[in-house]
Formats: sequence, C-alpha cells, structure tokens
Amino acid sequence: MSRVAVQAMKCTRNTMRSSFSTLPAQSLRTALFFPGHGVHRVGMITPWVKAFPKTAGPFTDEMDSTLGFPLSRIISQGPNSELNMTANSQPSIMATSILILRVLEKEFGFQTQNRVDVTLGHSLGEYAALVAGGYLEFSSALKMVRGRAEVMADCTRRVQQKSGGSYGMVAVICEPDRLHELIAAIQEFLGPGLAGSKDDSSYETPPIKQVLIANINSKNQIVLSGSLERIRTLLIQLRQFGGHDPRAVRLKSDSPFHSPIMIPAARYMRAQLETTDITFPAAMPCVSNVSALPFTSKDNLKDLLSRQCVETVRWWDSIKYLHQERGVKRWIGLGPGKVGRNLVGKEVGRISARGGGVWAICDPREVEDIVRSLEESELEDS
Repeated sequence: MSRVAVQAMKCTRNTMRSSFSTLPAQSLRTALFFPGHGVHRVGMITPWVKAFPKTAGPFTDEMDSTLGFPLSRIISQGPNSELNMTANSQPSIMATSILILRVLEKEFGFQTQNRVDVTLGHSLGEYAALVAGGYLEFSSALKMVRGRAEVMADCTRRVQQKSGGSYGMVAVICEPDRLHELIAAIQEFLGPGLAGSKDDSSYETPPIKQVLIANINSKNQIVLSGSLERIRTLLIQLRQFGGHDPRAVRLKSDSPFHSPIMIPAARYMRAQLETTDITFPAAMPCVSNVSALPFTSKDNLKDLLSRQCVETVRWWDSIKYLHQERGVKRWIGLGPGKVGRNLVGKEVGRISARGGGVWAICDPREVEDIVRSLEESELEDS
C-alpha cells in the first residue's frame, strides 16, 4: 500500500465509522468467522457426511445441483491436483464452512440469528460470512465464488503466459513491535501506485510487475502477493538495506490473490453483484475485509466485496475493531482447519474473562463438547 492509499483508507474508515455510529451501540458479544483460501484437503467433508447424513446428504446434493457438477466427489475423493485447482478449492472451502453451520443449526438447534451478533470471513471466507449473516443465499454465493475463482485462475494463467514467471503469495513474519516499521519499509521499496484501488487507472506500474500487501493478518504477520521473483528481491532489499530480517513462508497458492493482477475478477464480481439478490439490512452486521468495518448499505457491500479481489485484507484491523471497540468476547470459527482460530487467538488471546473464548469447529467429533462449552460461556455472560 502506498502512503496516499493509506491516507485514503483512513478517510474512508472515518466516514464509515461515522455511518456505523448510527446503528445500535450495544456490545457485540459473539462473532462467527470463516477461513479463507488454502485450508482445503481431500476428504474434509467426509466426516461430516458420515456423522450427520440427514443434514449433509441434502446439502451436498444442493451444492452439486447449484454448480452443475459433482463438487462433493472432488472434495471427498480428490485427487489433490483437481481439488487444488482454484476453481474447485474455493467453492469447496466456502461450502464446507456453510455445511458445518447447517449441522450446528439442524442437528444441535443452534439459532444463529439469536446467538451470533456479527460475522466476518478471511478473504474467501467473507462469502460464507455474508451467507451466515443473511445477506446472500447460499446458492447465489456459491455460484459467485465458483465464477470468481474461475476468473482468478484465468488471470493467473494469462500473467504466467505473458511473463514466463511464477506468481503466488508469501507470508512474512516479524517481531510484533516491528510490524508497522516493516510495512513502512515495504511501502518505501515498492514505491507509489502499488496499493489496491477500485480504479485500475491509478496503477503506475503494470500489474504484471507489481507486488502488493495482500493481507495484514495479525500483529506480526503480513502476506505479499505477486511475482515471486519480485517478492524475493524485495525481501533481499529489506534485509540488506531496510534493517529487517523477517521470516518468509511460501503459502499454498499459485495465484497472486489480492493484487492488481486480479482486476478482471473485481470487474466480474461487480457485474455479478448487480444482478444478485442482496438482503440489506440483514440479520446482523458483517465486517468487510477492505474497510475493517461493517458494511453500511447494499451499494457499499457491492463496492467493497468487488474491490476485495485486489485490495488488502485487513484482518488484524477487523479483529481489533471487534475486540477492542465492540466488546466481542466469544469467537466461533467454522470451516476446515484451525488457521482462522489461530489468527484470532493471536490478537485476543484465549480470553480469560467470564463468558469468553475462541473455538474452532472443524471436526464433527468435537462439536458436542464445543456446543456445550459455548452454552456455558453464554450463561456466565448473562
């Protein structure tokens, strides 16, 4: 992100904060959150289908019918090469997350609208959060996620063919007290015009050459997206001239998500959202990845959700907002893996206060115990 973009982001955040201040000021005690790309694995849906066939059977039929092909077979049987394709992995993660929510609701009587105050999702997980919050129907969201993923995969193929280079995402981990300094150094090396923007004419460097801060995940982790060669060069510069020595980890993605290379996906999403039924206001607030604040209107949702394809996922800011400003004490993660819970836990800890906690519902064998623990925490907080 450039300094100009950071300033613009602050102005937008202040405006949205002012808009949101008109909503009821009560604390938001319970947040429901969903994971993003990279948490998929072959067989991740199988334990749920076996444990809860009455709910999972109709759900997988609905999923396959909506998409027009047997995605449930790919999730259950693979092979890995097929599930790892962006066009399959992204709808698989989103659908598995919603299946777990359906199991909670139908098998355990979990009343989402009565027991959850706010939803949010990490990148791809934002679509599951919008379904859980009542903004989008599952079938509509699933088709959009599939189409968006197809466009993103095509963006990656095109840029690879044009440049012959490799693209992807790299997590950069530093000391917590050096994150802001690291981000400033990255901005300095990247130069102007490299921040996400809804107007692609603002990019001064061709997207094929750009690197972007794709995610600010926690107090000590960001993710860089773009050309892997340029990311490596950037890391060398940081170590030689910037006084930083962060640890770098290549992520499970061959696509540079949340970078200018994905501008066609942002355009696709904007067009799709114009013809999709959106409920606003919905059952509860949903926090945007782009603004790190709740969506304020139907038009605001369309704008931010489409821009999310190319702009920075401000996950850390979202968690801080809910934890520090809105008083969220209970954090319930639904979906494959525990990455989301770990990212939340980095900011809020394990919450020792009465009625607080962080849970990850990703294994059917643990659901009953977690539901009981949630009920106990709600009683403590009453």
